[in-house]
Amino acid sequence: MPETRVLKPLRRPLFRRLATTYAINEIGDWMGIIALSVLVFDETDSALATAALFLGTRFLPAFFAPLLVTRAERPPVRIALPVIYSGEAAAFGGLALIAGPGNFSLAAVTVLAAVDGCLALVGRSLTRASVAALLEPTGELRSGNALLNVAFTGGAAVGPAIAGLVVGGFGVQTALLLDAVSFYAIAWILFTAGEIPQAEPEPGRMRERVRAGIAYIRNQSALRRILTAQGAAFVFFAAVLPVEVVYAKESLGTDDAGYGAMLASWGLGMVVGSLIFARIRERSLPAQLFFSTLAVGVAYLGLALAPTLAVACAVSVLGGAGNGVQWVAAISAVQELTTESMQARVMSVLESIGAAMPGIGFALGGVIAAVASPRMTFLVAGLGVVAIVVVMAPLLRGKWLQSHEIPVKPSLDGREDVVLELVPGSTGQPKSEEMR
Repeated sequence: MPETRVLKPLRRPLFRRLATTYAINEIGDWMGIIALSVLVFDETDSALATAALFLGTRFLPAFFAPLLVTRAERPPVRIALPVIYSGEAAAFGGLALIAGPGNFSLAAVTVLAAVDGCLALVGRSLTRASVAALLEPTGELRSGNALLNVAFTGGAAVGPAIAGLVVGGFGVQTALLLDAVSFYAIAWILFTAGEIPQAEPEPGRMRERVRAGIAYIRNQSALRRILTAQGAAFVFFAAVLPVEVVYAKESLGTDDAGYGAMLASWGLGMVVGSLIFARIRERSLPAQLFFSTLAVGVAYLGLALAPTLAVACAVSVLGGAGNGVQWVAAISAVQELTTESMQARVMSVLESIGAAMPGIGFALGGVIAAVASPRMTFLVAGLGVVAIVVVMAPLLRGKWLQSHEIPVKPSLDGREDVVLELVPGSTGQPKSEEMR
Protein backbone atom coordinates (compact mmCIF):
# COMPACT_ATOMS: atom_id res chain seq x y z
CA MET A 1 0.00 0.00 0.00
CA PRO A 2 1.40 3.45 -0.85
CA GLU A 3 2.35 5.44 2.22
CA THR A 4 0.05 8.26 1.11
CA ARG A 5 -2.94 5.98 1.73
CA VAL A 6 -2.04 5.87 5.42
CA LEU A 7 -1.77 9.66 5.63
CA LYS A 8 -4.86 10.38 3.53
CA PRO A 9 -7.15 11.17 6.51
CA LEU A 10 -4.74 13.97 7.50
CA ARG A 11 -5.89 15.87 4.41
CA ARG A 12 -9.15 16.43 6.24
CA PRO A 13 -8.90 19.48 8.56
CA LEU A 14 -11.49 18.02 10.92
CA PHE A 15 -9.59 14.76 11.34
CA ARG A 16 -6.39 16.69 12.02
CA ARG A 17 -8.17 18.48 14.83
CA LEU A 18 -9.59 15.26 16.25
CA ALA A 19 -6.17 13.56 16.12
CA THR A 20 -4.50 16.56 17.76
CA THR A 21 -6.99 16.59 20.61
CA TYR A 22 -6.56 12.83 21.03
CA ALA A 23 -2.80 13.25 21.53
CA ILE A 24 -3.21 16.21 23.89
CA ASN A 25 -5.79 14.22 25.82
CA GLU A 26 -3.40 11.30 26.33
CA ILE A 27 -0.61 13.58 27.58
CA GLY A 28 -3.11 15.31 29.87
CA ASP A 29 -4.28 11.96 31.25
CA TRP A 30 -0.71 11.06 32.22
CA MET A 31 -0.21 14.48 33.78
CA GLY A 32 -3.33 13.97 35.89
CA ILE A 33 -2.50 10.38 36.89
CA ILE A 34 1.03 11.18 38.03
CA ALA A 35 0.16 14.48 39.72
CA LEU A 36 -2.78 13.02 41.63
CA SER A 37 -0.83 9.91 42.63
CA VAL A 38 1.96 12.07 44.04
CA LEU A 39 -0.53 14.37 45.76
CA VAL A 40 -2.49 11.58 47.47
CA PHE A 41 0.58 9.61 48.56
CA ASP A 42 2.40 12.68 49.88
CA GLU A 43 -0.64 13.80 51.87
CA THR A 44 -1.70 10.40 53.23
CA ASP A 45 1.38 8.16 53.00
CA SER A 46 -1.13 5.35 52.37
CA ALA A 47 -1.32 2.74 49.63
CA LEU A 48 -5.02 2.30 50.42
CA ALA A 49 -5.64 5.97 49.67
CA THR A 50 -3.92 5.55 46.31
CA ALA A 51 -6.15 2.51 45.66
CA ALA A 52 -9.21 4.67 46.45
CA LEU A 53 -7.96 7.18 43.89
CA PHE A 54 -7.77 4.39 41.29
CA LEU A 55 -11.36 3.39 42.06
CA GLY A 56 -12.44 6.98 41.57
CA THR A 57 -10.62 7.57 38.29
CA ARG A 58 -11.02 4.21 36.57
CA PHE A 59 -13.27 1.58 38.08
CA LEU A 60 -16.37 3.52 39.14
CA PRO A 61 -16.64 5.71 36.00
CA ALA A 62 -16.79 2.54 33.88
CA PHE A 63 -20.29 1.82 35.23
CA PHE A 64 -21.68 5.27 34.40
CA ALA A 65 -20.02 6.04 31.06
CA PRO A 66 -22.46 4.08 28.81
CA LEU A 67 -25.41 5.92 30.38
CA LEU A 68 -23.75 9.30 29.96
CA VAL A 69 -22.83 8.53 26.35
CA THR A 70 -26.45 7.67 25.60
CA ARG A 71 -27.40 11.09 26.95
CA ALA A 72 -24.57 12.92 25.19
CA GLU A 73 -25.05 11.43 21.71
CA ARG A 74 -28.24 13.45 21.12
CA PRO A 75 -26.86 17.05 21.07
CA PRO A 76 -24.55 18.15 18.22
CA VAL A 77 -21.06 16.74 18.79
CA ARG A 78 -19.58 20.17 18.12
CA ILE A 79 -21.32 21.31 21.32
CA ALA A 80 -21.20 18.09 23.37
CA LEU A 81 -17.45 17.45 23.11
CA PRO A 82 -16.34 21.00 24.05
CA VAL A 83 -18.74 20.91 27.02
CA ILE A 84 -17.31 17.57 28.13
CA TYR A 85 -13.70 18.74 27.88
CA SER A 86 -14.57 22.03 29.60
CA GLY A 87 -16.00 19.91 32.40
CA GLU A 88 -12.70 18.03 32.63
CA ALA A 89 -10.84 21.34 32.74
CA ALA A 90 -13.09 22.55 35.56
CA ALA A 91 -12.53 19.29 37.46
CA PHE A 92 -8.75 19.70 37.25
CA GLY A 93 -9.06 23.34 38.25
CA GLY A 94 -10.88 22.18 41.38
CA LEU A 95 -8.21 19.55 42.00
CA ALA A 96 -5.53 22.24 41.70
CA LEU A 97 -7.29 24.25 44.41
CA ILE A 98 -7.45 21.19 46.67
CA ALA A 99 -3.72 20.64 46.08
CA GLY A 100 -3.00 24.01 47.70
CA PRO A 101 -1.52 24.19 51.22
CA GLY A 102 -4.03 23.18 53.86
CA ASN A 103 -6.83 22.39 51.37
CA PHE A 104 -6.34 18.65 50.86
CA SER A 105 -9.34 16.36 51.21
CA LEU A 106 -9.15 12.75 50.04
CA ALA A 107 -12.93 12.58 49.62
CA ALA A 108 -12.99 15.73 47.45
CA VAL A 109 -10.06 14.50 45.34
CA THR A 110 -11.75 11.14 44.81
CA VAL A 111 -15.09 12.72 43.82
CA LEU A 112 -13.54 15.17 41.35
CA ALA A 113 -11.31 12.42 39.95
CA ALA A 114 -14.40 10.25 39.45
CA VAL A 115 -16.16 13.10 37.61
CA ASP A 116 -13.14 13.54 35.37
CA GLY A 117 -12.96 9.78 34.77
CA CYS A 118 -16.58 9.67 33.62
CA LEU A 119 -16.13 12.66 31.31
CA ALA A 120 -12.92 11.19 29.87
CA LEU A 121 -14.62 7.93 28.88
CA VAL A 122 -17.55 9.79 27.33
CA GLY A 123 -15.25 12.13 25.41
CA ARG A 124 -13.16 9.29 23.96
CA SER A 125 -16.29 7.35 22.97
CA LEU A 126 -17.84 10.31 21.15
CA THR A 127 -14.53 11.12 19.46
CA ARG A 128 -14.20 7.57 18.14
CA ALA A 129 -17.81 7.62 16.95
CA SER A 130 -17.19 10.92 15.14
CA VAL A 131 -14.06 9.53 13.48
CA ALA A 132 -16.07 6.53 12.30
CA ALA A 133 -18.84 8.76 10.92
CA LEU A 134 -16.23 10.89 9.12
CA LEU A 135 -14.02 8.16 7.64
CA GLU A 136 -16.08 4.96 7.31
CA PRO A 137 -18.08 6.19 4.25
CA THR A 138 -14.81 6.77 2.33
CA GLY A 139 -13.10 3.56 3.47
CA GLU A 140 -10.45 5.48 5.43
CA LEU A 141 -11.42 4.31 8.92
CA ARG A 142 -8.53 1.90 9.44
CA SER A 143 -6.05 4.51 8.21
CA GLY A 144 -7.59 7.00 10.61
CA ASN A 145 -7.41 4.52 13.46
CA ALA A 146 -3.77 3.84 12.62
CA LEU A 147 -3.00 7.57 12.85
CA LEU A 148 -4.93 7.92 16.11
CA ASN A 149 -2.97 4.95 17.44
CA VAL A 150 0.31 6.67 16.58
CA ALA A 151 -0.97 9.77 18.40
CA PHE A 152 -2.00 7.62 21.37
CA THR A 153 1.28 5.70 21.67
CA GLY A 154 3.26 8.90 21.10
CA GLY A 155 1.34 10.58 23.92
CA ALA A 156 1.84 7.52 26.12
CA ALA A 157 5.57 7.61 25.39
CA VAL A 158 6.18 11.30 26.13
CA GLY A 159 3.30 11.91 28.56
CA PRO A 160 4.90 10.31 31.64
CA ALA A 161 8.22 12.07 30.95
CA ILE A 162 6.55 15.48 30.59
CA ALA A 163 4.41 14.85 33.65
CA GLY A 164 7.42 13.80 35.70
CA LEU A 165 9.37 16.90 34.71
CA VAL A 166 6.47 19.26 35.45
CA VAL A 167 5.55 17.64 38.78
CA GLY A 168 9.19 17.41 39.86
CA GLY A 169 10.17 20.88 38.67
CA PHE A 170 7.08 22.99 39.37
CA GLY A 171 4.96 20.99 41.79
CA VAL A 172 1.66 19.14 41.80
CA GLN A 173 -0.56 22.24 41.79
CA THR A 174 1.11 23.68 38.70
CA ALA A 175 0.82 20.34 36.91
CA LEU A 176 -2.91 20.17 37.64
CA LEU A 177 -3.43 23.75 36.43
CA LEU A 178 -1.57 23.00 33.19
CA ASP A 179 -3.74 19.92 32.80
CA ALA A 180 -6.85 22.10 33.12
CA VAL A 181 -5.46 24.45 30.46
CA SER A 182 -4.81 21.53 28.10
CA PHE A 183 -8.46 20.44 28.32
CA TYR A 184 -9.69 23.98 27.69
CA ALA A 185 -7.43 24.00 24.61
CA ILE A 186 -9.05 20.76 23.41
CA ALA A 187 -12.51 22.27 23.94
CA TRP A 188 -11.58 25.34 21.90
CA ILE A 189 -10.02 23.31 19.07
CA LEU A 190 -13.22 21.26 18.74
CA PHE A 191 -15.63 24.17 19.20
CA THR A 192 -13.98 26.05 16.32
CA ALA A 193 -13.77 22.93 14.12
CA GLY A 194 -17.07 23.53 12.34
CA GLU A 195 -19.64 20.83 11.82
CA ILE A 196 -18.63 17.42 13.19
CA PRO A 197 -20.43 14.44 11.63
CA GLN A 198 -22.43 12.15 13.87
CA ALA A 199 -24.95 9.39 13.47
CA GLU A 200 -28.53 10.28 14.32
CA PRO A 201 -29.61 8.03 17.22
CA GLU A 202 -33.00 6.39 17.00
CA PRO A 203 -35.90 8.29 18.63
CA GLY A 204 -37.03 7.44 22.10
CA ARG A 205 -36.28 8.19 25.71
CA MET A 206 -32.87 7.57 27.22
CA ARG A 207 -34.01 4.40 28.99
CA GLU A 208 -35.29 2.96 25.71
CA ARG A 209 -32.07 3.75 23.88
CA VAL A 210 -29.97 2.20 26.65
CA ARG A 211 -32.05 -0.98 26.34
CA ALA A 212 -31.69 -0.87 22.56
CA GLY A 213 -27.91 -0.64 22.92
CA ILE A 214 -27.81 -3.62 25.29
CA ALA A 215 -30.06 -5.63 22.98
CA TYR A 216 -27.91 -4.73 19.97
CA ILE A 217 -24.73 -6.07 21.61
CA ARG A 218 -26.55 -9.17 22.84
CA ASN A 219 -27.87 -9.98 19.36
CA GLN A 220 -24.57 -9.37 17.53
CA SER A 221 -22.65 -12.52 18.43
CA ALA A 222 -19.31 -11.55 16.84
CA LEU A 223 -19.39 -8.13 18.52
CA ARG A 224 -20.39 -9.64 21.85
CA ARG A 225 -17.58 -12.19 21.70
CA ILE A 226 -14.95 -9.58 20.86
CA LEU A 227 -16.06 -7.45 23.81
CA THR A 228 -16.03 -10.50 26.09
CA ALA A 229 -12.60 -11.65 24.90
CA GLN A 230 -11.18 -8.14 25.22
CA GLY A 231 -12.52 -7.86 28.76
CA ALA A 232 -10.94 -11.17 29.76
CA ALA A 233 -7.68 -10.17 28.07
CA PHE A 234 -7.59 -6.89 30.00
CA VAL A 235 -7.62 -8.84 33.26
CA PHE A 236 -4.46 -10.73 32.34
CA PHE A 237 -2.86 -7.75 30.56
CA ALA A 238 -3.11 -5.73 33.79
CA ALA A 239 -2.23 -8.51 36.24
CA VAL A 240 1.50 -7.86 35.89
CA LEU A 241 1.38 -4.07 36.35
CA PRO A 242 1.41 -3.98 40.19
CA VAL A 243 4.36 -6.38 40.41
CA GLU A 244 6.60 -5.06 37.63
CA VAL A 245 8.82 -3.07 39.96
CA VAL A 246 9.13 -6.04 42.36
CA TYR A 247 9.87 -8.35 39.42
CA ALA A 248 12.60 -6.04 38.13
CA LYS A 249 14.33 -5.56 41.48
CA GLU A 250 13.89 -8.97 43.10
CA SER A 251 13.54 -11.44 40.23
CA LEU A 252 16.02 -9.78 37.87
CA GLY A 253 18.17 -8.17 40.56
CA THR A 254 18.29 -4.80 38.83
CA ASP A 255 17.90 -1.23 40.13
CA ASP A 256 15.60 1.71 39.35
CA ALA A 257 17.44 2.39 36.10
CA GLY A 258 16.94 -1.21 35.00
CA TYR A 259 13.24 -1.03 35.88
CA GLY A 260 12.95 2.14 33.81
CA ALA A 261 14.78 0.46 30.91
CA MET A 262 12.32 -2.43 30.95
CA LEU A 263 9.32 -0.07 30.88
CA ALA A 264 10.95 2.02 28.16
CA SER A 265 11.47 -1.15 26.09
CA TRP A 266 7.75 -1.93 26.31
CA GLY A 267 6.92 1.67 25.32
CA LEU A 268 9.31 1.44 22.36
CA GLY A 269 7.55 -1.73 21.30
CA MET A 270 4.17 0.04 21.47
CA VAL A 271 5.42 2.74 19.11
CA VAL A 272 6.74 0.04 16.77
CA GLY A 273 3.39 -1.75 17.00
CA SER A 274 1.48 1.38 16.05
CA LEU A 275 3.67 1.72 12.94
CA ILE A 276 3.17 -1.96 12.13
CA PHE A 277 -0.60 -1.54 12.26
CA ALA A 278 -0.31 1.42 9.89
CA ARG A 279 1.43 -0.88 7.41
CA ILE A 280 -0.90 -3.90 7.76
CA ARG A 281 -4.17 -2.07 8.46
CA GLU A 282 -5.89 -3.57 5.41
CA ARG A 283 -5.12 -7.15 6.45
CA SER A 284 -7.61 -9.42 8.20
CA LEU A 285 -8.63 -7.96 11.56
CA PRO A 286 -9.17 -11.41 13.14
CA ALA A 287 -5.60 -12.30 12.14
CA GLN A 288 -4.29 -9.03 13.58
CA LEU A 289 -6.13 -9.65 16.84
CA PHE A 290 -4.88 -13.25 16.97
CA PHE A 291 -1.18 -12.55 16.44
CA SER A 292 -1.00 -9.31 18.45
CA THR A 293 -2.75 -10.83 21.48
CA LEU A 294 -0.58 -13.93 21.17
CA ALA A 295 2.53 -11.71 21.09
CA VAL A 296 1.57 -10.16 24.43
CA GLY A 297 0.97 -13.62 25.94
CA VAL A 298 4.28 -14.98 24.64
CA ALA A 299 6.07 -11.89 25.96
CA TYR A 300 4.63 -12.46 29.44
CA LEU A 301 5.78 -16.09 29.31
CA GLY A 302 9.20 -14.90 28.19
CA LEU A 303 9.39 -12.45 31.09
CA ALA A 304 8.45 -15.23 33.49
CA LEU A 305 11.53 -17.15 32.33
CA ALA A 306 13.92 -14.27 31.51
CA PRO A 307 17.28 -14.81 33.26
CA THR A 308 18.65 -11.28 32.75
CA LEU A 309 17.52 -7.70 32.28
CA ALA A 310 18.73 -7.70 28.66
CA VAL A 311 16.49 -10.65 27.82
CA ALA A 312 13.57 -9.04 29.66
CA CYS A 313 14.01 -5.81 27.68
CA ALA A 314 14.13 -7.69 24.36
CA VAL A 315 11.00 -9.64 25.24
CA SER A 316 9.31 -6.40 26.36
CA VAL A 317 9.78 -4.92 22.89
CA LEU A 318 7.88 -7.90 21.46
CA GLY A 319 5.09 -7.52 24.01
CA GLY A 320 4.87 -3.78 23.47
CA ALA A 321 4.62 -4.27 19.71
CA GLY A 322 1.75 -6.71 20.22
CA ASN A 323 0.15 -4.24 22.63
CA GLY A 324 0.47 -1.46 20.05
CA VAL A 325 -1.42 -3.49 17.44
CA GLN A 326 -3.91 -5.27 19.69
CA TRP A 327 -5.88 -2.32 21.07
CA VAL A 328 -6.30 -0.47 17.77
CA ALA A 329 -7.21 -3.73 16.01
CA ALA A 330 -9.88 -4.35 18.66
CA ILE A 331 -11.25 -0.83 18.21
CA SER A 332 -11.34 -1.22 14.42
CA ALA A 333 -13.06 -4.59 14.71
CA VAL A 334 -15.73 -3.23 17.05
CA GLN A 335 -16.33 -0.21 14.82
CA GLU A 336 -16.64 -2.27 11.64
CA LEU A 337 -19.08 -4.67 13.30
CA THR A 338 -21.26 -1.86 14.67
CA THR A 339 -23.96 0.00 12.79
CA GLU A 340 -23.55 3.77 12.54
CA SER A 341 -26.27 4.74 14.99
CA MET A 342 -24.81 2.50 17.72
CA GLN A 343 -21.16 3.59 17.40
CA ALA A 344 -21.06 5.87 20.45
CA ARG A 345 -22.89 3.47 22.75
CA VAL A 346 -20.86 0.41 21.75
CA MET A 347 -17.58 2.33 21.97
CA SER A 348 -18.55 3.47 25.47
CA VAL A 349 -18.94 -0.19 26.46
CA LEU A 350 -15.47 -0.98 25.06
CA GLU A 351 -13.96 2.02 26.85
CA SER A 352 -15.69 1.02 30.07
CA ILE A 353 -14.36 -2.52 29.80
CA GLY A 354 -10.89 -1.06 29.33
CA ALA A 355 -11.34 1.02 32.48
CA ALA A 356 -12.94 -1.56 34.78
CA MET A 357 -11.38 -4.95 34.00
CA PRO A 358 -7.76 -3.96 34.79
CA GLY A 359 -8.89 -3.46 38.39
CA ILE A 360 -9.61 -7.18 38.63
CA GLY A 361 -6.23 -7.86 37.03
CA PHE A 362 -4.42 -5.69 39.58
CA ALA A 363 -5.97 -7.67 42.43
CA LEU A 364 -5.23 -11.02 40.76
CA GLY A 365 -1.60 -10.14 40.05
CA GLY A 366 -1.01 -8.86 43.56
CA VAL A 367 -2.43 -12.00 45.16
CA ILE A 368 -0.38 -14.34 42.96
CA ALA A 369 2.83 -12.38 43.67
CA ALA A 370 2.12 -12.43 47.42
CA VAL A 371 1.36 -16.16 47.49
CA ALA A 372 4.02 -17.29 45.01
CA SER A 373 6.33 -14.83 43.20
CA PRO A 374 6.34 -12.06 40.58
CA ARG A 375 7.55 -14.58 38.00
CA MET A 376 4.49 -16.70 38.71
CA THR A 377 2.29 -13.65 38.07
CA PHE A 378 3.84 -13.26 34.61
CA LEU A 379 3.47 -16.99 33.99
CA VAL A 380 -0.24 -17.05 34.93
CA ALA A 381 -0.90 -13.87 32.93
CA GLY A 382 0.85 -15.29 29.87
CA LEU A 383 -1.01 -18.60 30.07
CA GLY A 384 -4.30 -16.73 30.53
CA VAL A 385 -3.74 -14.59 27.44
CA VAL A 386 -2.73 -17.59 25.33
CA ALA A 387 -5.79 -19.51 26.55
CA ILE A 388 -8.07 -16.64 25.47
CA VAL A 389 -6.48 -16.68 22.01
CA VAL A 390 -6.86 -20.44 21.64
CA VAL A 391 -10.49 -20.51 22.79
CA MET A 392 -11.80 -17.38 21.06
CA ALA A 393 -9.98 -17.44 17.71
CA PRO A 394 -12.11 -20.14 16.00
CA LEU A 395 -15.33 -18.73 17.48
CA LEU A 396 -14.63 -15.18 16.31
CA ARG A 397 -13.46 -16.15 12.83
CA GLY A 398 -16.71 -17.81 11.79
CA LYS A 399 -19.01 -15.29 13.45
CA TRP A 400 -17.06 -12.37 11.97
CA LEU A 401 -17.60 -13.63 8.43
CA GLN A 402 -21.31 -14.24 9.10
CA SER A 403 -21.78 -10.77 10.57
CA HIS A 404 -20.41 -9.15 7.40
CA GLU A 405 -22.94 -10.81 5.13
CA ILE A 406 -26.20 -9.11 6.14
CA PRO A 407 -26.27 -5.67 7.78
CA VAL A 408 -28.82 -5.17 10.53
CA LYS A 409 -30.65 -2.12 11.80
CA PRO A 410 -31.37 -1.93 15.54
CA SER A 411 -34.83 -1.12 16.82
CA LEU A 412 -35.98 0.15 20.19
CA ASP A 413 -37.55 -3.17 21.16
CA GLY A 414 -34.18 -4.92 20.84
CA ARG A 415 -35.02 -6.77 17.63
CA GLU A 416 -33.05 -6.31 14.42
CA ASP A 417 -34.41 -5.42 11.03
CA VAL A 418 -32.47 -7.00 8.17
CA VAL A 419 -31.41 -4.48 5.55
CA LEU A 420 -30.71 -6.03 2.16
CA GLU A 421 -28.09 -4.01 0.31
CA LEU A 422 -28.47 -4.95 -3.33
CA VAL A 423 -25.62 -4.93 -5.76
CA PRO A 424 -26.54 -3.01 -8.94
CA GLY A 425 -27.57 -5.48 -11.58
CA SER A 426 -27.95 -8.33 -9.12
CA THR A 427 -30.88 -10.69 -8.73
CA GLY A 428 -31.82 -9.49 -5.28
CA GLN A 429 -29.32 -11.46 -3.18
CA PRO A 430 -27.80 -9.74 -0.13
CA LYS A 431 -24.44 -8.15 -0.78
CA SER A 432 -21.57 -9.91 1.01
CA GLU A 433 -18.78 -7.64 2.22
CA GLU A 434 -15.41 -9.39 2.33
CA MET A 435 -12.96 -8.52 5.06
CA ARG A 436 -10.14 -6.26 4.02
